[in-house]
Amino acid sequence: MRRDGNPDFIEALARGLDVLCAFRPGHPVMTLSEVATATGLARPTARRILITLEQLGYVRGGERGFSLTPRVLDLGMAYIGSANLWDLARPHLEDLVARTNESCSIAQLDGSDIVYVARVAVPKLVALAVTIGTRFPAVQTSLGKVLLAALTPEELDRVLAEPSRSGVEPRWQPGRDEIDALLRDVRTRGWAATDQQLALGIRSVAAPIRDGDGRVVAAVNVNAHAAETTMDTLIGHHLPLLLKTAGAIGSDWDAWHARPIKTVS
Repeated sequence: MRRDGNPDFIEALARGLDVLCAFRPGHPVMTLSEVATATGLARPTARRILITLEQLGYVRGGERGFSLTPRVLDLGMAYIGSANLWDLARPHLEDLVARTNESCSIAQLDGSDIVYVARVAVPKLVALAVTIGTRFPAVQTSLGKVLLAALTPEELDRVLAEPSRSGVEPRWQPGRDEIDALLRDVRTRGWAATDQQLALGIRSVAAPIRDGDGRVVAAVNVNAHAAETTMDTLIGHHLPLLLKTAGAIGSDWDAWHARPIKTVS
């Protein structure tokens, strides 16, 4: 967690979130020593935090160690529900999936990663599993390119300076000059594509979702397997449908946030 010397920073809360984030893919069960090592906390501190999280229902203790409980999902779903993005996007994503027969997703930027916040999937064999909450390095994804292209130069510098927390090692490792050139192209076109830059077999095309002021609030993509779908199909057939979908979701987003809110006493 970020510590910047702010006197209002609550260290105990940050440590608790550090412990929750220590349970990554491949580590569903962790001993007290493993949690302490992963978070850099002293064993007594890690133990007190785990006991607190266990009493709150976010962690479960067992013979082999500690594991997260489904209640942790409440934290992520609180964000999804507060933004109302899933309810707004679902019918549009379902329609896009029906027209393309490909999985479609919406993501937002978190540091140098994208995080999936909505998805309608088509059962297909893919190299990387994706669910709501999955994070990938932004630069190597079409969704991430769209979101990065919308940042100011100062914001982009700050974001790219942050290490990825996805745990994924992408195939393509561009330098900064290459990233800047790529993002200039994305700004000019208004959409982004990726062809197996994140992982072998994965290609996709993405478009920005904008609010009424033109600000990019999220990105939506069509994802395909390279063995089944060519880049020509992605860009020639799927992209026009995707652009219409992005516009429709943006219109609904703007209408939702512009709705009059009445306070009943």
